[in-house]
Amino acid sequence: MPFVKLVKNKAYFKRYQTKFRRRREGKTDYYARKRLIVQAKNKYNSPKYRLVVRFTNTDVVCQIVYAKIQGDFVMASAYSHELPNYGVKVGLTNWSAAYCTGLLVARRLLTKLGLGERYEGVAVPDGSYSVTEELDDGAARPFKAFLDVGLKRTTTGAKVFAAMKGASDGGLYVPHSETRFPGFDVESKQLDAEVLRKYIYGGHVADYMRELEEEDEERYKSHFSRFIAAGVTADSMEDMYKNAHAAIRASPEPKAKPARKQEGATKAKHYRKQRLNAKQRKDRVKQRIEAAKLAADQE
Repeated sequence: MPFVKLVKNKAYFKRYQTKFRRRREGKTDYYARKRLIVQAKNKYNSPKYRLVVRFTNTDVVCQIVYAKIQGDFVMASAYSHELPNYGVKVGLTNWSAAYCTGLLVARRLLTKLGLGERYEGVAVPDGSYSVTEELDDGAARPFKAFLDVGLKRTTTGAKVFAAMKGASDGGLYVPHSETRFPGFDVESKQLDAEVLRKYIYGGHVADYMRELEEEDEERYKSHFSRFIAAGVTADSMEDMYKNAHAAIRASPEPKAKPARKQEGATKAKHYRKQRLNAKQRKDRVKQRIEAAKLAADQE
């Protein structure tokens, strides 16, 4: 095969924009994104908000985002690594933690906008299906945001719907149905509220802890070592999440990071010599000449 030189012309470089790179890497579903950010023309440049839910190996990310020509702007965000501040020390990526993270971003946003007391949501979640509705006094309407799942598979019981349920119970208006929550029966078309409540309060994890402890104690100690170290048992699981929900509602504001103080820290060393000005250079030359004359006289 003859050698063919690759010509890097305009058509070549057009494919190296951020949008195409993220599409290549499978990070953004642009087919869904286009429909999530397009706003009706009669809205007069009013933003269309999205509840962005993303998962990593160790964290749950929930953000309220709106799009401009310059890019996305984040109004509020919450992360599951903040949950230890509210009493949830372990299991920061499970279904219940995703619910707490969605609840946290909802309460944080509404408090920021001054709507926290007006739209409290579901103070004590019982697993029933509910959507935040507008009040009859004609004042501010509920904050509306559409769920953005990215490339996550939207199967029944997926954790993205846990974050959505938490945001909805927190007072946001997130349009959704009950068909994707755990406990929904396809044949009867009904939601079993007890099953959904169990997932909200970590009941499914508690059941697995009891089952594994009975069958294989060594595997239980290995699998739930962090739970054991934190003093979290199957019986205390529900109380932990109840207390976390109450703590989130009491103080949803982000905690300021304390300044790091290093004992015995010294000033940073700079090895590059400082540049001299013209007067300092001339003085330096004079000093070297005088030093050379002095050395010659001594010899």
